[in-house]
Amino acid sequence: MDIDWDEAAATFDEEPDHGLLDPAVRAAWDERLGSWLPEHPGQLLDLGCGTGSLSLLAAARGHRVTAVDLSPRMVERARAKLAGTGARVLTGDASRPPVEGGAFDVVLARHVVWALPDHEAVLRHWWSLLRPGGRLVLVEGVWGATGIPAERLTGALARLNAVTRCERLSGDARLWGREVDDERYAVIATAAGA
Repeated sequence: MDIDWDEAAATFDEEPDHGLLDPAVRAAWDERLGSWLPEHPGQLLDLGCGTGSLSLLAAARGHRVTAVDLSPRMVERARAKLAGTGARVLTGDASRPPVEGGAFDVVLARHVVWALPDHEAVLRHWWSLLRPGGRLVLVEGVWGATGIPAERLTGALARLNAVTRCERLSGDARLWGREVDDERYAVIATAAGA
């Protein structure tokens, strides 16, 4: 599926779960994010950040955010949205972000893994970017013939010796600004023994 993300940037935030412009949708995402992120703020890497909506919520919780997106126009919008938060917003490929390894407490990606050609290799690389005790937070789903089933993602993470928790998100219309009937979920992964 080829999407021109630069072209999509102009209207990206019009989707309720992208722009989080509706206070109820924003509050629902903030509540979920709060339950997925560590209690104490740390270094957070948001991959495929789009216009930076989740990065903004994480920064408001005190996390030091580095956000990465492949689309220069998405990055431009994210920089504007995150102005004044101290966040770094970089243009780059989410599968190989332009950051030093082993420095993050959280690697966050929403609706990104499904679009990457070799998700297992990408997950291994993202895993290597985490500090000991860090966590991977992945929000994914299956929309018609597009997406990645939760079982496939948790299976790939199990091969990394990850302990995973999967939360089904489809039933929470507050997150999407409407009822949805497809598979949407979050996987939170930490290293075994962490």
